[in-house]
Amino acid sequence: IRQTNPGTGQQCTSTLHLVDLAGSEKIKLSRVSGERRSEAIGINQSLLALGRVISSLVEAKTHIPYWDSKLTLILSSAFQGN
Repeated sequence: IRQTNPGTGQQCTSTLHLVDLAGSEKIKLSRVSGERRSEAIGINQSLLALGRVISSLVEAKTHIPYWDSKLTLILSSAFQGN
């Protein structure tokens, strides 16, 4: 999203990320199998990676593990404040 202030000419750019985390659940409780089980495992792994990224940012670590999952890689620009 881009917007320009007509008075000053200053531009503002924003990005909106919509992430569907449907299927993030406890596999044992949901008793899913097959492809849905694999999908749930992948989503849960992405959520764990997201937690590691947030923890690393809060603790001001020098290495932020953005490359641990596609989710955190896609959202990396949002975490960096750019």
